[in-house]
Amino acid sequence: MPGCRRLPRTSVGRLRRAAQVAKEHAISIKIILPTAFVRHTEGQKQLTSDAANLPALIADIDHNFPALSTQIKDESGKLRRFINIYVNDEDIRFLGGDMYAFQDGDEVMLIPSIAGGLE
Repeated sequence: MPGCRRLPRTSVGRLRRAAQVAKEHAISIKIILPTAFVRHTEGQKQLTSDAANLPALIADIDHNFPALSTQIKDESGKLRRFINIYVNDEDIRFLGGDMYAFQDGDEVMLIPSIAGGLE
């Protein structure tokens, strides 16, 4: 094509290797939602994400499900105190919190705390 420059063979090879490495390191996590949140996800009880950590997951939810985002984030954009996050049945706070790196196949549960009792 006129005006198009052809990449050297070594550049094409590097690009292919970089794409392959990115594909090999891609992860997929499953997000499991309680019934109370399903109405904010168009009826979906489970979501998938390729988020690497909790802040990336929150950003992903913010982008794809803004109605759910308002339920789990406060006005400053931080996770609400009463939302508990579990990764493979383990509280994320004991795994490193925001710094925990999700692994391929992790199951993440968003659980709102419920308070109350007898009067």
